[in-house]
Amino acid sequence: MIFAQRFLKDTAGLVLVDPAHAGDWVKPAPKEQARIDRGVRLCRYGAIAARVGVARVVAALVSLGQLTLARGLVAVASRGGLSRQDETILAPIWKLPPDVRPVLSQFWTKPQFFEALGSQIESMCVSAAQVLEATAGGFGDLPLVTISSTDPGGYRLRQQDAIAALSTRGRHIVASNSGHWIPLDQPDVVIGAVKDVLG
Repeated sequence: MIFAQRFLKDTAGLVLVDPAHAGDWVKPAPKEQARIDRGVRLCRYGAIAARVGVARVVAALVSLGQLTLARGLVAVASRGGLSRQDETILAPIWKLPPDVRPVLSQFWTKPQFFEALGSQIESMCVSAAQVLEATAGGFGDLPLVTISSTDPGGYRLRQQDAIAALSTRGRHIVASNSGHWIPLDQPDVVIGAVKDVLG
């Protein structure tokens, strides 16, 4: 969104897939701040695990289908800090085609991946403030589509509608059968939105 505002002439349109609402993250509630802190901490553990080779062993176990052993090793490496809920947020590997999974495993074995992700999470509040500032004037008639997960609730629906309203050509789509990982659950919805915007 910041790029689009700064380089409007270079932007054909925006397709935002289940985006966070920047206003919620400038000064997050204590529960959300705890999620940020936890994410940063887990990324630090991940970077250490990658440096000492534990991540490579975990990736190999996952590729062999030894999920129980992989989870046990992760529990030890993260000092018990990684829950199954974290796993579903960070690593929906089972939703990817088998031939793509090794590529993702390569990311997970590099400390730079965890350092970059941790930095992104840690900078979330600053980034959110920058988005609010950049988008205060809206996007004029730039084509903009925001896509929500299925049954996001009234509050999230209003947030997504507000994001779509940043453009006179904005619209909000609700994916019919998808969680947060819409590109994996319903890639056709994302592809269709991109084609519509380019059209």
